[in-house]
Amino acid sequence: MSTKGQRGPRLSTKLMLLGLALLIVPWFSFRHLVQMESFLIQGQSQAQLLTAEGISTLLNGREDLFNDLPLSLDGFEALYAHPLPNPIRIDARESDWAELTDRWQVFGAGSEPRRLAADEEPLHALPNGAFHLLLGERGNQLYAFLRVRDASPVWRNPNLLRLDNADHVRLSYVNDQDEEGRLQITMQGPGVTTAYHMDAEWKFAEHGLPENRVQGFVETTSYGYNLEFRMPMSMLGSRRLFGLAVVNVDDPESRVIRSITQTLPKSGRENFHLVALRSPEVLNIVQGLGYSGARILVIDSQRRVRAEAGSALEASTSERSGYRWLEHVFDAFRPRVRTSTDLVPSDSEQGLITVGGQVIDAALRGEPSAVRRRRESGAEVIMAAHPIVSRDRTIGTVVVEQNTDDILDLQRDALARIVLVSAASLLAVFVALLAFSVRLAWRIRRVGSETTNAIDQHGRLKTSQLHHEINAGDEIGDLARSVSNMLTKLHQHNKFLENMPRTLRHEINNPLNAVSTSLQNLEQELSAMEGNKYLESAKRGVMRIGVIVQNLADAANLEESLESEELETVDLQELLDSYVSNCRNAHPECSFVFRGSAGAAPARVADYRIEQLLDKIIDNAVDFHWPGSPIRVSLDVLRDSIEITVANRGPLLPPDIEKSLFDSMVSQRVATRDNRLHFGLGLYVVRVIAERHGGSARASNLADGSGVSVTVSLPLAPAQSRLRAAG
Repeated sequence: MSTKGQRGPRLSTKLMLLGLALLIVPWFSFRHLVQMESFLIQGQSQAQLLTAEGISTLLNGREDLFNDLPLSLDGFEALYAHPLPNPIRIDARESDWAELTDRWQVFGAGSEPRRLAADEEPLHALPNGAFHLLLGERGNQLYAFLRVRDASPVWRNPNLLRLDNADHVRLSYVNDQDEEGRLQITMQGPGVTTAYHMDAEWKFAEHGLPENRVQGFVETTSYGYNLEFRMPMSMLGSRRLFGLAVVNVDDPESRVIRSITQTLPKSGRENFHLVALRSPEVLNIVQGLGYSGARILVIDSQRRVRAEAGSALEASTSERSGYRWLEHVFDAFRPRVRTSTDLVPSDSEQGLITVGGQVIDAALRGEPSAVRRRRESGAEVIMAAHPIVSRDRTIGTVVVEQNTDDILDLQRDALARIVLVSAASLLAVFVALLAFSVRLAWRIRRVGSETTNAIDQHGRLKTSQLHHEINAGDEIGDLARSVSNMLTKLHQHNKFLENMPRTLRHEINNPLNAVSTSLQNLEQELSAMEGNKYLESAKRGVMRIGVIVQNLADAANLEESLESEELETVDLQELLDSYVSNCRNAHPECSFVFRGSAGAAPARVADYRIEQLLDKIIDNAVDFHWPGSPIRVSLDVLRDSIEITVANRGPLLPPDIEKSLFDSMVSQRVATRDNRLHFGLGLYVVRVIAERHGGSARASNLADGSGVSVTVSLPLAPAQSRLRAAG
């Protein structure tokens, strides 16, 4: 069974995986940010409610501020005329209207009239006749600015009496006498316009005289033309019913009307828009209370917007962090982990006059409330409303609408700090863990390598203690000291075992000599005992004990003896030739076949040690060869070495014994012909002598499976040594 265990994750990998557990810290921090958002939203909602309550306190009991509209808005749509803080110059330029750029209304774009969005497509993409409209009021004058889409404007021909055969603008209204009025603004080209009262068919002027109270100016643009005009509010009467239409004539030859785009409502409603003026006094009150990122609305009991200040969509004034990529990550993850459930669907401002939603309804019922909602543009706002009361009834409400940009910016900044600090901390922890694991693994490997090298490939101790990490105070130091103590004890035990043969030889030889002498004296004194089988058996036993003790002592002293041996260059060809001849004489019952090399085989050796080596190999071959089969001895000179091979036919070596065959006390003998005992020291001596001479020994089965061969490889003598030996 294999003792090699399965290889698992390395120590550094385990420590790094353990370090990944620290990722839970930024996750909990992020969850804390989400919870903090809920508390901040709640706090902002309370602050907006307090603001709305403060403004409503200023307006409580002021019914006069809400009674300037002559009739109910039911059945009408409103064209808002915004208070103009600065004088307006009639020149068809937008610079005087800069403060109202977010109040443009769009007509003729294929849908209901609507407020112009911030990201609206340019006017070039609209059909001919479509226009943007902006109304204002200052000094009891109604101001209007139109941006008209017209690819090819057709100007009025002054030689023609009809006024409907060129581009023009029609104004419809109801005067103080409750009579319908019709005014047409004509344009002869860029410059000052002229207005006329028209007949019922809008073809000819009623009396041919211009209406000088209506002043206007037109200027061509890349998308068509801009028209700016003003007219007295008194012309509209107290009911302020008003309509506007842009008439488009494309062909200067036929001068046929191609389209009429009007602000008048569709059929089924009233025929006029209501010009709803914002209450200036209320506006002055709320404008002074506005702040960045917030919109304040004052709405009367009929859900009419009476004053408006600021915008909830204004960009936050707080400085953004420079980590824009973190903002994108935050915006991507935030919807998935939001814990707030008070975000209601978007609530559009139908007709640009009412602000829908439950919060308005609740405030008009006298219940202050706040809600978090999403606008059509996608921006999240908090809407808080507080009722305005007078004499125990609700006359309106104050709405404070503020975006959540500051909260999001705070979350983004906190997220950036969390990410950066977490990344730096994780990086530092990972580097520290990596450095610690690398050093720890290096220390363990060094102790392991030194422990492995303390024993050679044959199991002999090379050192009695470790030198690394034994002074360390941690667990690795304890391990190193334990292993070092174990090696010291093993070294002492091995020394004891190595010295035991010498001690045994001395201790056993004394009584053994006494026994041997006594047996000899007994044989001499008692002639009748000569040849006695018991006496002969006792003498053989004493002799065998002596041989065993001597072999053990020789094996124990072999390595020390080899250390002091002097080597000389010897021709192994001559040595083996002579040795094999002696073997034939020593073993006449065996057949020896010697095959030498073609030339000399010089090697630096101790010749009698080589003979001792050959004795051990020949003894094994004689003991194991099949009777009648030859024992073959061969000598081969290779490029850098000399190989001596002794082969015999006989039993094969087991597969699992080849590597340990040359170890001490290893033997495969069962019995021999002379019934001699063997202790497995012969091939051990062969290996020790071969290694002492810089060579090696190996045993293997013959290729044809008929026997065993033992090969000893010795290094070839250097060239200079060969020359000296030859001389």
